[in-house]
Amino acid sequence: MKIGYARVSTQDQDLALQIDALTKEGCEKIFQEKASGAQRDRPELKAALSYMREGDILIVWKLDRLARSMKQLIETVEDFERRGIGLKSLQDPVDTSSASGKLVFHIFAALAEFERGVIRDRTNAGLKSARERGRIGGRPRLLSNRDLQVAKALLKDPAITVAEVAKRLGVSISTLYNHLPAARAESLEEAAS
Repeated sequence: MKIGYARVSTQDQDLALQIDALTKEGCEKIFQEKASGAQRDRPELKAALSYMREGDILIVWKLDRLARSMKQLIETVEDFERRGIGLKSLQDPVDTSSASGKLVFHIFAALAEFERGVIRDRTNAGLKSARERGRIGGRPRLLSNRDLQVAKALLKDPAITVAEVAKRLGVSISTLYNHLPAARAESLEEAAS
């Protein structure tokens, strides 16, 4: 059975173009949704997927109507393969119900994986280059070495609390504890005595 799934991103958009194309393709049942592709919870898509049985083909106008990312699309197609369901896109050269369609899909998947690897390699090379130039990634420290010296000196006075030191330095108590883990241990010891 051919099952159609049509989706637009906003309530203002019209599904007519997709529905006409899915009807022309011979879809016996069409699930319609007005929801962003970024949403994980798409009730009509879930309904279509639970309605489908082995041997059925899900037909979409374009692949981006079904999944927002290549990873999500690959996971969906892998689930279809396990269940014996095909996928066909009217605007993309994908029809996993045929051997050549599966080949095209897997080539797309391989290219997407290659692209992720290239991005990862470029990111790592950029971070390495920055480290070699003395740049360290991450957020800048909120407390300078001088601030830490002041904090340590103040915390030696039992009359001054960790909260007061944090307030004076203009940081949260947790930030002070992150920079001076011993301050937490000492304040816990004081609280226990």
